[in-house]
Amino acid sequence: MATAVSVTSSSSQHRFGQASFSIPKANISITTPIISFRRKGFVSSKKQRFKTCSVMKKKTEDAVVEVIIDEDDKAQTFDDDIKKNRPLISRVEEKLARKKSERYTYLVAAILSSIGITSMAAMAVYYRFSWQMEGGEIPGLEMFGTFALSVGAAVGMEFWARWAHRALWHASLWHMHESHHRARDGPFEVNDVFAIINAVPAIALLSCGFFNKGLIPGLCFGAGLGITIFGMAYMFVHDGLVHCRFPVGPIANVPFLRRVAAAHQLHHSDKFDGVPYGLFLGPKELERKEGGIEELHREIKRRIKQNRGN
Repeated sequence: MATAVSVTSSSSQHRFGQASFSIPKANISITTPIISFRRKGFVSSKKQRFKTCSVMKKKTEDAVVEVIIDEDDKAQTFDDDIKKNRPLISRVEEKLARKKSERYTYLVAAILSSIGITSMAAMAVYYRFSWQMEGGEIPGLEMFGTFALSVGAAVGMEFWARWAHRALWHASLWHMHESHHRARDGPFEVNDVFAIINAVPAIALLSCGFFNKGLIPGLCFGAGLGITIFGMAYMFVHDGLVHCRFPVGPIANVPFLRRVAAAHQLHHSDKFDGVPYGLFLGPKELERKEGGIEELHREIKRRIKQNRGN
């Protein structure tokens, strides 16, 4: 390693060759292979063999110590640091590979479930109405009830989910929901059980309406269809857009969904005691909190900057 050190001070004068230099009264001990003393125009000839170097100055009470470090030494130090931190780098690379595998696994599950649920719902609607209209008679009231309940159930699920999130998931069922507020280890978490629980009544209502005629079965069919629509939208926005468990494509640039994602991110930050508990109406909940809108706008800007960086 080649290092040059020069020390100057006004405490006492000495001569070296044709140049004078100053050494402070304080005792300074510096052990280096190569030492050159400089004052103004004097530089030791041994320094001239350095092609590139970095200069660092450290001031003391009586002297200025100037250290010249060869770039080869910096490169060697960098290589040593890389070797020293190789285990840490390997763990980071392993973690990134595991996260990529987890995202792929969940993406496959999301695609298969979405295609399966969508196709089954579409076929159920088609065959049910075609079955009802056999004989040329159109059951207008039953069809209207099915359509109205499908919309009503989809909207009502937002209010149900908000109430359950606050009164159940963050209370008596916290031991299950807690997995959603911790770092996930694997593609799935215990909290995913709630999606299956909500799917049970949806399947039961759809089955009741599919295999029976009449207004009541029609209303049941509509309610099951609305729950299914809400569940699919929740999965794409909550799991995909907010928590990035799988890529969602262009829906990340939809302004409304961007506000929804930012609002739910604030729920995980606990800045407003858990508010918002709802998903799609989360921004509305923040409007009732002091400073909620300002914090929401900051989170939106942060997410936009993050997406541009990716």
